[in-house]
Amino acid sequence: PACLGLSCGGPVLSVNGSVETYGDCGVCPRGQRTDDNKICRECMGSPDRYDWLYLGFMAMLPLVLHWFFIEWYSGKKSSSALLQHVTALFECSIAAIVTLLVSDPVGSLHIRSCKVKKLSDWYTMLYNPSPDYITTVHCTHEAVYPLYTIVFIYYAFCLVLMMLLRPLLVKKIACGLGKSDRFKSIYAALYFFPVLTVLQAVGGGLLYYAFPYIILVLSLVTLAVYMSASEVESFKDLLVRKKRLVVLFSHWLLHAYGIISISKLDKLEQDLPLLALVPAPALFYLLTAKYTEPSRILSEGGNGH
Repeated sequence: PACLGLSCGGPVLSVNGSVETYGDCGVCPRGQRTDDNKICRECMGSPDRYDWLYLGFMAMLPLVLHWFFIEWYSGKKSSSALLQHVTALFECSIAAIVTLLVSDPVGSLHIRSCKVKKLSDWYTMLYNPSPDYITTVHCTHEAVYPLYTIVFIYYAFCLVLMMLLRPLLVKKIACGLGKSDRFKSIYAALYFFPVLTVLQAVGGGLLYYAFPYIILVLSLVTLAVYMSASEVESFKDLLVRKKRLVVLFSHWLLHAYGIISISKLDKLEQDLPLLALVPAPALFYLLTAKYTEPSRILSEGGNGH
């Protein structure tokens, strides 16, 4: 009988020459998804460039949040922030490598995957059919294998490595902070990792299609907020402290990542020139900051009256 629902399929039970025997219509085993004929087929493809960029974005989220909270709670009191930044980068890098090694094929940095065709591939649980409107045929499986679950595995390794390494490091080096402050960046991670997990569980498919634009918007907004809060109004203000240049270049890298994710670099001669736009927002801010100084606007407004 014909399989109902978008994600239901018949598993291949045996193959005898060119003759295949199929099982009952239902859920496909892990690592398989249905083809056009509603037959469960093994995922034998490799992630394309956009898939890797998506996984890179999901891998960057905890790292950026680590860096933000380390900087937020360290402030000017401690000189240990740099070492904590490096440790967070080490944790996330090792977690990413281990995640790839334990994914199929095990022991290789390559992974096999199914191609993402449409948004509904991410939410197969919403398309379980009810043939008689009473009994529901449950066909929920990972049609985008392994793009959905590999992120959860990565977050789990990040959390474990953080709990193993960071408390010992912070206890040794964070002498400039009080006992109640030195572990706050770790406590913050214990909050944002569940948030990231729920975000991936609920909005993984939406993030897959929207993450390039999220990167662009957030990099622009956070750069403007940082430069405004740091009272950067000219190129000279940037050169006063190396930290400001590091923040600026970090935002430029994120901005370039967003542009590459949107264009996918399918046509290099057309897409590479777009990277020249990366410094444009910062240059525009620096060139116009002196004209938007609140005190100047208020003084000119007072003179006008």
